[in-house]
Amino acid sequence: MEEKQLEDFLPDKNTSYIKKFNNKNNNIKIKQEQVIECIRTVVDPEIPVNLYDLGLIYEIKINDKNDIKIKMTLTNPNCPVAGSMPENVGKSVEKLSNINSIEVSLVWHPQWHKDLMSEEAKLALDIF
Repeated sequence: MEEKQLEDFLPDKNTSYIKKFNNKNNNIKIKQEQVIECIRTVVDPEIPVNLYDLGLIYEIKINDKNDIKIKMTLTNPNCPVAGSMPENVGKSVEKLSNINSIEVSLVWHPQWHKDLMSEEAKLALDIF
């Protein structure tokens, strides 16, 4: 019997967002701080805090060609806007110049918990 994954139980939700720009002008390397600044503009519609400070961004990788790969999660797999969150993150980062490609993947491991939140997010939500 094949082992089921969490994704098998989710209603048809996009688990990634991919867009290629084929930008050949890679002379200016995109910095991780620039990507984080973009992601901080994306706010969870149910919690008035940005996704980065909520601890939902697990990984940001940028190679020499300015291909950006982001792994993110959600506070709850049954989140009604789960399908749109990778796209929202991707579109926020697309505003940067010199991107060759962007890929945002929704992952469920490790499971999110409140200890991943920044101190600012905890203060905003009165979580101690």
